[in-house]
Order: sequence, then C-alpha cells, then structure tokens
Amino acid sequence: MKILVLNCGSSSVKYQFVDTETEKALAKGMVARIGMAGSVVTHKPHDRPEIKVSAEILDHIQAVEYVITMLMSANHGVIANKSEIDAVGHRVVHGGTEFSDSVLITVELMSALRSLIELAPLHNPHNIRGINACNVSLPNIPQVAVFDTAFHHEMPPHAYIYGIPYVLYKRYSIRRYGFHGTSHRFVSDRAAVMLGRPLTELKLITAHLGNGASVAAVDRGRSIDTSMGFTPLEGLLMGTRSGDLDPAVILHIMAREELSLHEGNTLLNKHSGLVGISGVSSDMREIVEAAVDGNQPNAKLALDAYCYRLKKYIGAYAAALGGLDALVFTAGVGENSPVVRGMSCSNLEILGIAVDDEKNRLAVGKEMDISVDGARCRTLVVPTNEELVIARDTERIVNATKG
Repeated sequence: MKILVLNCGSSSVKYQFVDTETEKALAKGMVARIGMAGSVVTHKPHDRPEIKVSAEILDHIQAVEYVITMLMSANHGVIANKSEIDAVGHRVVHGGTEFSDSVLITVELMSALRSLIELAPLHNPHNIRGINACNVSLPNIPQVAVFDTAFHHEMPPHAYIYGIPYVLYKRYSIRRYGFHGTSHRFVSDRAAVMLGRPLTELKLITAHLGNGASVAAVDRGRSIDTSMGFTPLEGLLMGTRSGDLDPAVILHIMAREELSLHEGNTLLNKHSGLVGISGVSSDMREIVEAAVDGNQPNAKLALDAYCYRLKKYIGAYAAALGGLDALVFTAGVGENSPVVRGMSCSNLEILGIAVDDEKNRLAVGKEMDISVDGARCRTLVVPTNEELVIARDTERIVNATKG
C-alpha cells in the first residue's frame, strides 16, 4: 500500500509518501510559509536530488495540491496519477481521553476532533485543516488519524492525575496526556529488535530529544509515565519551552511584568528553555559550540541544566519501572549529540548505565549500541521514524475497514 503521510502545522505541511511493502519513503518534503510571502515547496524523491520551488500558497488546500503535483511530476514525481495514493495518514497531536488507537476519519470523528481543539489549540486546528484539504484534493480516498497521545493512553491514574481538585479533572479533563507517542513507540520496538528480546519482557526509558523533548517509561511495551503533561510544555528543558516550573513563578512574573494570558503563554513556550537561559540559541548544536568556546557562560549553564534535568528523569523512571534494561536516545539531539548523551549518562553506573566514549562519539544519526561491554543496562541510539509508524497504522486501519 502507498500511503501519503501528512504532518500539518499552522504554516507548513511536512509529508512523506511511504510504500508499506518496502517500508521506504518514495518521496518526502515540506511546504513552508503557507499564507505568507515567499512560500517554498521542498521535495526529495528517493532516487533523485532535492528540489525547491517558490510559489504563492495561500492555504492548506493549495499546499496539499502542491504536494500531489510534486508526487505526480514528470521530472520529480514517483506516481503517474492520484489513484496510486491508497490512503492518507495524518499526525494528530491530541486524542484526549477518547482515542487510545489510530482511527479511520469519518464525519463523526471530525466532530470529535473539533471538540478536542481546546486541549491542543496550537496544534489540532492545523491537523484538521490538513484533513479538510485532503477531502477536497483526494475525495473518496480513506484517511486515518494517528494520535501523538495514544501510546500513553494506558498510563495508570496515579501517573496522570495532577494535585488539583479532582472535580477539575472531571470537568475539564485536566490530566497528564503525554506526546511524541509515535516516536516512543517506534524506538521501543526497535530497541527490542536490537536487544534480541521480546518487547513484552523489557523495561525501557525512551528519550525523544528534539526542539521539543520528552522521556517515557515503557514497561513491557506499555507507557506507564512520560514527562510531557496536559500540554507539551511540561517536563524536560527544551529549545524554547521552560519544561517543569513552579506554577507560582509564572503567576509572579505575570503580575510583576503585567503580562496577559497570551503573553505569559508565549513567554513559557517561545522564549524560555535553552534560548531563554543561554541568550544564544534554541539549537543544541549552537549551544554546545558556544559552551565549548567558553565565550558564552550562559550557554554552558543551559547545557548543564538540560542534561541535569534529563538525568533526574532517567533516575526517576528507572525507579518507577523497578529496573531498567535499556535507555534509548532518539530525535535530532538524541541521535546526533554525543555531548548531551555523555553528560546525561555520567555517574549513572548505579543504574547499570555506562557509555563507551568512542562508541558514543561515532553514533551520529545511526542506530547503535553505545554501552561499554558488559553494561547491565544497554544505552542505545535509535533514529526515529514517526512517519513509518503513521503509515503502518494507516494501512492496518484501512485494511481492517475493508475486512
């Protein structure tokens, strides 16, 4: 089956066209700056060079049309016509308490998705726009919603409940949901393959470290806790997000600085984290470079704080799991930063974690066990592939509806 996988943001559409038989991306790319001047389409067929095309793209409908046009291009395409697109899989950030698995998109589902907008106002509306665009451009082709939150749906109540009046949880569904679920799920499966053991026997900690970052405690294939919470703001220090914070801090700042709710939200989500502490960048590569140069002392402080907070979560989740078979690093920082991995794993021998410096140095963007020989807990680097998870789920759901 050939699946078009879409990840729609406010002004972008990222896409991959996946052949589920070979599990390879036949093409991938992104439409950027939707609704702005200077829209750009980047397209990369699997067997030809990447191209960039400037265009005027006003909305998501036009963006999806451009994606389809690229896929069918005589010079840069990989299909002859739309009929070769068997289904569309959409990344949907928030599934609330309703959705514990991926689902076929129907009129009833769209109503349910709209009701979840209040839980993810920065993400779900754009995911819905992508679905509506496909209804226009690819009518009658099945579409599937794959939720970031679904993998964490089985967390026990004691892990997802917050210390607020229980009536507010019942009234507004305020609880820990967790995100990056497709990534945590993919690397958990890969870790089991690398270790040569069934996932149902393993206790894993998976660390998805990108500009957004989260950790999950995975007990025999089931997420029992994760660092992101009601929103993707909680947990680790991130590129621009504060992560864990005493709630009184933002109340104090808002009062002293006379900030609105919107300004307070923007402060925590856009101007905090690595960029807030360092004053240098939200990009870990630039943070590490500045920290090594020593010219930006706050860059080193940001790096130290980032790795220290990650180390604390590793220790906490090892305790929650009651043991640990492997620690898995993934996503942009996790896959490509030996410095972050090394600092975060230092002095964790008590948990059986011991990283080989040379293996760690060599493990950049590739699947690898970076543990010292004989380490009780294996430390793995696994490049994530969320698009493949979405394609697999889309195929499964579509085939189930046919049956």
